[in-house]
Amino acid sequence: MLDNEVPQEGNSTLAGHRKAMYARGTDGKLHIVQSAGWEVEEIVTRQAVDDLNRLAEDARQRVIAGQTSALEYHMHKARMDVPLLSQVTGLWQWRIRRHFRPDIFHRLSDELLRCYGEAMGLSIEQLKKVD
Repeated sequence: MLDNEVPQEGNSTLAGHRKAMYARGTDGKLHIVQSAGWEVEEIVTRQAVDDLNRLAEDARQRVIAGQTSALEYHMHKARMDVPLLSQVTGLWQWRIRRHFRPDIFHRLSDELLRCYGEAMGLSIEQLKKVD
Protein backbone atom coordinates (compact mmCIF):
# COMPACT_ATOMS: atom_id res chain seq x y z
CA MET A 1 0.00 0.00 0.00
CA LEU A 2 1.31 3.45 -0.84
CA ASP A 3 1.37 6.40 1.57
CA ASN A 4 -1.52 8.10 -0.23
CA GLU A 5 -3.63 4.88 -0.13
CA VAL A 6 -3.74 4.55 3.67
CA PRO A 7 -7.43 4.57 4.72
CA GLN A 8 -8.62 7.82 6.31
CA GLU A 9 -12.39 7.16 6.37
CA GLY A 10 -12.63 7.30 10.14
CA ASN A 11 -13.51 4.59 12.61
CA SER A 12 -15.62 5.36 15.67
CA THR A 13 -14.15 2.36 17.52
CA LEU A 14 -10.84 4.23 17.62
CA ALA A 15 -12.59 7.01 19.60
CA GLY A 16 -10.91 9.81 17.66
CA HIS A 17 -7.43 8.32 18.00
CA ARG A 18 -5.25 7.48 15.08
CA LYS A 19 -3.25 4.32 14.57
CA ALA A 20 0.02 3.60 12.87
CA MET A 21 0.14 1.67 9.62
CA TYR A 22 3.06 0.79 7.39
CA ALA A 23 2.95 2.07 3.83
CA ARG A 24 5.45 2.39 0.99
CA GLY A 25 6.58 5.92 0.23
CA THR A 26 7.56 7.45 -3.09
CA ASP A 27 11.16 6.53 -2.29
CA GLY A 28 10.14 2.83 -2.20
CA LYS A 29 10.83 2.43 1.53
CA LEU A 30 8.33 1.56 4.25
CA HIS A 31 7.13 4.41 6.43
CA ILE A 32 4.77 4.67 9.37
CA VAL A 33 1.67 6.62 8.37
CA GLN A 34 -1.15 7.68 10.67
CA SER A 35 -4.60 6.38 9.80
CA ALA A 36 -8.06 7.33 11.02
CA GLY A 37 -9.17 3.78 10.16
CA TRP A 38 -11.74 2.61 7.69
CA GLU A 39 -15.32 1.45 7.59
CA VAL A 40 -14.61 -2.25 7.00
CA GLU A 41 -12.33 -2.37 10.05
CA GLU A 42 -15.04 -0.74 12.16
CA ILE A 43 -17.67 -3.25 11.03
CA VAL A 44 -15.43 -6.23 11.82
CA THR A 45 -14.44 -4.78 15.22
CA ARG A 46 -18.08 -4.19 16.15
CA GLN A 47 -19.00 -7.75 15.12
CA ALA A 48 -16.20 -9.17 17.27
CA VAL A 49 -17.23 -7.07 20.29
CA ASP A 50 -20.89 -8.03 19.82
CA ASP A 51 -19.88 -11.70 19.71
CA LEU A 52 -17.87 -11.37 22.93
CA ASN A 53 -20.77 -9.58 24.61
CA ARG A 54 -23.09 -12.41 23.51
CA LEU A 55 -20.71 -15.01 24.93
CA ALA A 56 -20.57 -13.08 28.21
CA GLU A 57 -24.37 -12.85 28.40
CA ASP A 58 -24.74 -16.56 27.62
CA ALA A 59 -22.23 -17.37 30.36
CA ARG A 60 -24.06 -15.04 32.77
CA GLN A 61 -27.29 -16.94 32.16
CA ARG A 62 -25.49 -20.25 32.76
CA VAL A 63 -24.01 -18.87 36.02
CA ILE A 64 -27.49 -17.94 37.23
CA ALA A 65 -28.70 -21.44 36.28
CA GLY A 66 -25.78 -22.99 38.18
CA GLN A 67 -24.27 -24.55 35.05
CA THR A 68 -20.95 -22.68 35.06
CA SER A 69 -18.88 -20.52 37.38
CA ALA A 70 -18.54 -16.75 37.38
CA LEU A 71 -15.01 -17.24 36.04
CA GLU A 72 -16.30 -18.02 32.55
CA TYR A 73 -18.51 -14.92 32.58
CA HIS A 74 -15.70 -12.62 33.68
CA MET A 75 -13.30 -14.16 31.17
CA HIS A 76 -15.64 -13.26 28.28
CA LYS A 77 -16.46 -9.88 29.83
CA ALA A 78 -12.72 -9.11 29.86
CA ARG A 79 -12.63 -10.01 26.14
CA MET A 80 -10.54 -13.11 26.76
CA ASP A 81 -10.77 -16.75 25.79
CA VAL A 82 -9.30 -19.82 27.47
CA PRO A 83 -5.96 -19.74 25.57
CA LEU A 84 -5.42 -16.05 26.39
CA LEU A 85 -6.38 -16.49 30.05
CA SER A 86 -4.00 -19.45 30.17
CA GLN A 87 -1.14 -17.33 28.82
CA VAL A 88 -1.81 -14.48 31.24
CA THR A 89 -2.19 -16.65 34.35
CA GLY A 90 0.30 -19.38 33.48
CA LEU A 91 -2.34 -22.04 34.17
CA TRP A 92 -3.04 -24.98 31.88
CA GLN A 93 -6.11 -24.57 29.66
CA TRP A 94 -7.65 -27.81 30.92
CA ARG A 95 -7.35 -26.48 34.46
CA ILE A 96 -9.11 -23.22 33.60
CA ARG A 97 -11.95 -25.13 31.91
CA ARG A 98 -12.19 -27.31 35.04
CA HIS A 99 -12.59 -24.14 37.12
CA PHE A 100 -15.71 -23.34 35.09
CA ARG A 101 -17.43 -26.07 37.12
CA PRO A 102 -19.24 -24.27 39.97
CA ASP A 103 -18.42 -26.96 42.56
CA ILE A 104 -14.70 -26.71 41.75
CA PHE A 105 -14.70 -22.89 41.50
CA HIS A 106 -16.21 -22.48 44.97
CA ARG A 107 -13.32 -24.47 46.47
CA LEU A 108 -10.51 -22.47 44.84
CA SER A 109 -7.93 -20.88 47.13
CA ASP A 110 -7.72 -17.13 47.53
CA GLU A 111 -4.27 -17.28 45.92
CA LEU A 112 -5.68 -18.83 42.74
CA LEU A 113 -8.65 -16.45 42.73
CA ARG A 114 -6.24 -13.53 43.13
CA CYS A 115 -4.29 -14.82 40.10
CA TYR A 116 -7.49 -14.82 38.02
CA GLY A 117 -8.51 -11.44 39.43
CA GLU A 118 -5.20 -9.82 38.54
CA ALA A 119 -5.43 -11.19 35.00
CA MET A 120 -8.85 -9.58 34.53
CA GLY A 121 -8.48 -6.50 36.74
CA LEU A 122 -10.96 -7.73 39.36
CA SER A 123 -10.93 -8.24 43.10
CA ILE A 124 -11.68 -11.66 44.54
CA GLU A 125 -15.13 -10.48 45.63
CA GLN A 126 -15.93 -9.17 42.13
CA LEU A 127 -14.69 -12.41 40.58
CA LYS A 128 -17.08 -14.50 42.67
CA LYS A 129 -20.26 -12.78 41.49
CA VAL A 130 -21.88 -11.66 38.26
CA ASP A 131 -23.47 -8.28 37.63
